[in-house]
Amino acid sequence: MATPQQFQHTPRPSSQGTPPKKKNWFERNWMWFVPVAAVTVIGLFVGFALLIVYLVFGFIKGSDVYQEALNRAQNNPAVVERLGTPIEPGYFFSGNINVSGASGNADLSIPIHGPKGKAKIYLHATRTAGLWNYSLLVVEFIDTGERLDLLEGSAKDTGERIDLAGVTSLEL
Repeated sequence: MATPQQFQHTPRPSSQGTPPKKKNWFERNWMWFVPVAAVTVIGLFVGFALLIVYLVFGFIKGSDVYQEALNRAQNNPAVVERLGTPIEPGYFFSGNINVSGASGNADLSIPIHGPKGKAKIYLHATRTAGLWNYSLLVVEFIDTGERLDLLEGSAKDTGERIDLAGVTSLEL
């Protein structure tokens, strides 16, 4: 019969004479930690890029020059007849707006659509003394390529002008 002393476990000495080293947390978990960390970093980068795009698109879509061009197209009888109502802007536009104080410029291409068709608004405008002056504001219908000038028959700017001809002094 075996005695209890025979069943006692004695550690087997390593070949170097030191006990085996216990692995740290990273050595035990690196196989799942590295992919999770990589996906997290990529997700944060993509999220940041989407935030920047959202803010830029929101800035441009909220600008007065964008809103004025869209309003003119939505209220033009010829555009309403061709596209139907409601006329809505598309999600993606191209171009740029540069504004510095009371001056700036804008070059935009805005897709619009209605129940009857699609079109694009093209505009070029400059801002002087806080007033936008449109040198180009046309709607191009996608199906025919026909262009309709939204400035025809109206003033080419959105600001009020004061006629100062003959005024010698001005008190404010």
